[in-house]
Amino acid sequence: MKSLPGFIARYAFRPWLERYLSKQRTYRYANISIQVLPGVFHPGFYFSSKYLIQHLLQFNLDKKSVLELGAGTGMLSFIVEQHGAKVTASDLGTKAIENLLLNKSLLHSNVEVVHSDLFDTLPVCTFDFIVINPPYYPKQPGSDAALAWYCGEHFEYFEKLFSELAPFMHAATNLFMVLSEECDLVRIESIARANKFRMQEASCKKFWGESNYIFEVVKN
Repeated sequence: MKSLPGFIARYAFRPWLERYLSKQRTYRYANISIQVLPGVFHPGFYFSSKYLIQHLLQFNLDKKSVLELGAGTGMLSFIVEQHGAKVTASDLGTKAIENLLLNKSLLHSNVEVVHSDLFDTLPVCTFDFIVINPPYYPKQPGSDAALAWYCGEHFEYFEKLFSELAPFMHAATNLFMVLSEECDLVRIESIARANKFRMQEASCKKFWGESNYIFEVVKN
């Protein structure tokens, strides 16, 4: 169910936001400066990216392997790299990959950028951390930009994610996924269970009256 104050605020704000995001923008957060290309999820206007970063930075990331699925601009990936992590950032969107490579160059980063539909083109290996800010609205994405928002009419994104996830996790892998009360949590959790995973609530915060959650995903 939508949280009414946050819902109203976002929709009243949308026309201005769409105009603003039609041009390349600079965004600064946590001592880094990134470029945000038109059509790529802007981490400054939504709480999920920063919420996930803040949660992840509670852990010792030095020399840890981190995979960010659906990395967008790569802000999370570049920040955790600064904390000593060895990072792989992947995305399906061609514009997102362009944005990742641009920011990698500007930041003189060693983050590995991979163009992939979830795990399709990733070499099979395990990671210490996997972090996901997924699309969760049940609709087919009709454009490259829509990949950040829509998970398919029948939640195909989550079906694919949970069916292919296991080979990329070892016994101590920490997998964190950020979700909102606006998504169908029951449906997503049922897909996880069907693939022998469970989702444990690790954190809950309200932004603009809307509850946001970080779930830790673990193998049954």
